[in-house]
Amino acid sequence: MTRFRPCIDLHHGRVKQIVGGTLSDDGGGLVTNFESGYPAEYYADLYRRDGLTGGHLIMLGPGNEQAARAALAAWPGGLQAGGGIRADNAAAWLEAGASHVIVTSWLFSPEGQWLPDRLEELRDITTPKKLVIDLSCRRDPEGGWSVCMNRWQTRTTLDLTPQVLERLAGSCAEYLVHAADVEGKCAGMDEALLAFLARHSPIPVTYAGGARSLDDLRLAQDLTGGRVDVTIGSALDIFGGRGVTYAECLDWNRNPAGD
Repeated sequence: MTRFRPCIDLHHGRVKQIVGGTLSDDGGGLVTNFESGYPAEYYADLYRRDGLTGGHLIMLGPGNEQAARAALAAWPGGLQAGGGIRADNAAAWLEAGASHVIVTSWLFSPEGQWLPDRLEELRDITTPKKLVIDLSCRRDPEGGWSVCMNRWQTRTTLDLTPQVLERLAGSCAEYLVHAADVEGKCAGMDEALLAFLARHSPIPVTYAGGARSLDDLRLAQDLTGGRVDVTIGSALDIFGGRGVTYAECLDWNRNPAGD
């Protein structure tokens, strides 16, 4: 079944919901949908009490490590940690309580060239069962999707293809895929991407981007046959949204499609 997966996005140490495609090094043009008055550990403890596993804790830039560690301490083994993960710090984040580490930009050169030796190095440290590869992407003008890095500002040389999904599957436990073109906009999911992931990924996938209602969980279930999980962020009431409530998402996980 398609499950609702929770998230905690950290920016400058605060829990926020941001239109991801507006993130940049200088902060210019940043669009923030929501900034919480609660600390990260509040949400981690909420997910712990409700038994929600597999959520991702993402550090969006510097200044987030203290908040991230507090969240992991509140829900040890319950959250995946991402944002700035490298071979020299991955083990420390697992020791801090992350169930998995999520890696993106470190697998590429600054120009976006894929560096397979780095994946091998990281895999040896974490083992595949503790590693999530982030294949967040943007649509290509000619069709398909390109994996993006550097806060989704830089297109890489890695295209999201069936061959790539097959090749990388042995190195990780699952994929995390943000549809960067629609992420944070609450304007609907990339349905073609959802169907593509369900059809071609040999391992579990969590999709994020544009989900705005309980109907979108139903749609993802129908499009993917329940093979892809979905994160809802900006539309969720606990993050200031009006599209769907956290309680409804919990009920979905416990009773999918109203069965």
